[in-house]
Order: sequence, then structure tokens, then C-alpha cells
Amino acid sequence: MPRTINLALQGGGALGAFTWGVLDRLLEEPNLAFEAVSGSSAGAMNALALAHGLAEAGPDGAKKTLEAFWTAVGSASYSVQTPLSSEAPAGMIATPSKFLLGLTRFFSPYQLNPFDINPLRSIIERLFDFEKIRQASPVRLFVGATHVRTGALRIFGERDLTAEHLLASACLPALNQAVLVEGEAYWDGGYTGNPPVYPLVYECECRDIAIVLLLPLLRSETPTSANAIRSRLTEIHFNTTFLREMRGLAVVRRAARRSWPLRGSLERRLLGLNLHLIETDDSVSQLDVEKSLNTSLPFLLRLKAEGRARAESWLAQNGDALGRRSSLNLDRFAE
Repeated sequence: MPRTINLALQGGGALGAFTWGVLDRLLEEPNLAFEAVSGSSAGAMNALALAHGLAEAGPDGAKKTLEAFWTAVGSASYSVQTPLSSEAPAGMIATPSKFLLGLTRFFSPYQLNPFDINPLRSIIERLFDFEKIRQASPVRLFVGATHVRTGALRIFGERDLTAEHLLASACLPALNQAVLVEGEAYWDGGYTGNPPVYPLVYECECRDIAIVLLLPLLRSETPTSANAIRSRLTEIHFNTTFLREMRGLAVVRRAARRSWPLRGSLERRLLGLNLHLIETDDSVSQLDVEKSLNTSLPFLLRLKAEGRARAESWLAQNGDALGRRSSLNLDRFAE
């Protein structure tokens, strides 16, 4: 039977190549289709590459567009190779990224990068036909960005998208100048919606939502080193909006269960949702946050391979749940 799902894709810099691998595997499922995709930062990049490729040549086109995007990112990188291991020798750490992070503690991007040079701009302008996306996207898109002045999440749909919207969604304020959209400044959408789930709940029809997370929700041990503490704080910060959104959804769905026999269309929608979670495995979740800036092609290809393997195991364990039931216990977020 044909199965249609919605996708919510988390952002996380170079770690988004893991999602590339997940999507690459999902696109090989012959009876799997997508109604809508939401994402912020790297999640938005993956969402647009998926939609653009589908519009051009179906699933095969989507696989090629995702590969073209991440290969271009890796080819433009100056980071050295970083292995998928927290035990890597110090000499193999992405030292240019560490140096750049150190500078951002003392200088703003308006000082470090006065001409606002962003390698992503040339990549997305070369690879993506935004007019085609606006006119003929085969899936709905929800791209998240943070409105600097109000601190609120702003969602851009497929009919609005330009290169500026995509760059706004991936604008790290320590590295890039704020991106102006219609005269308003925006930063990375990961600060306020990572990934944005509510548009898939309230503005779509498909019952199944698969969420792809790059940053671990749980850690088995308390971090004690300075690097581990900083990494865990960043993970918590970037997961906070997701956890808050899931908790709100769990509370509202509990209220919907108690609303019988006065259930309206919204209550029925909430009770009919099937939620799924595809998380990184141990080899990826053990990476420190600095690796999210390592865009060397060998590193990205390793992440892609890990994403494909994780999607393969997830499909084997939970594929039969699609269209039938949730494989994620939403109530756990309300405890």
C-alpha cells in the first residue's frame, strides 16, 4: 500500500549530512511519498534539496540533488578530516574551526567578515531553482528562521522561498551577519524551532510525522570535562524548543482524549497522529559540537553512511508502523 509521511528535519550544521543519509535511504522505498517537510538550518537545506530534486526527476532526482548539495559543501570546506570518534588524536581535530570559534568570542561577524561572504550563497543559488520551487514544489515546505527583533520563530512556506529565506534559516549569528528578509533581520531557525513540528500537525493532512534528530536527547553520563560540558549545554539549548513543542503536543492530545463525545476536527486530528523518531546512533551522538563546523567531504560521507544505516535499521524495526500507529510514545514528553 502507498504510504505518505511528513518529515521534520533538525538542524545541526555539518551533522545535517546524517539526515542526507536518512533521506537517501527513505527515497529508495518504492511506496513511500511525502506531503510536507519542515526544517531549520541544515534541516531546511535538506528539505529544499529534497523538494527540488523531486520536482525535477522524482526520487532519483532528489537523491542526486542531495548529493550535489553536500558534495558542494564538502568541496568548499577548509576543515581537515575528522573521524567519527571521540577518541581521535588531537592532531586530527578540525583546527581551523576551533580557531574560528575562538575568534568569535572576541569579534563579531561584522568585524571578522565585513563583506558578509557566505559560501552557502553561491552553492544554493547555483543548485536550486527557487522559481521552480515556488511554482511547482511537489511537497509543502516549512522553513524556520528566528526573527532577531522579537526572538520569535518565523515559518516560510514554499511559495515564498528565495535564497535569502534559506540563508536566514542557517544564519549562525557568531559567524554570519544577520540576513535581511523584507527589511527584517533573521538568525538561525534552530534557536526557536529545531525542527518546527507544529506546521505538520496543524496545516497538513497526513497522519504520519517522522522526526529526524541530530543532537541526542539523552546522555547516559554527566559530562565532566570542559569540552563535554559545553557540548552538552549546546545540545540542551538546541533541543529545548523541540522538547517544549512535544510536551505541548502531548498535553493537548491528552486533553483531546478527555473531550469525548464533543470532539471536533482538531481533536480528531491530534488523536489520529502517528509520530516516529529517527535518532542518531552512538557514533554520531558522541561527537562534540565543534564537529558541526567540520564540512570536509570525507567527514560528510561518513555521516551520510551512518544516516543510511540508521534509516535502514529504523525501517526494519518500525516500517510496518507507518500509516497504522505511532512508534514514538508522545506521553513520555509530558512526564
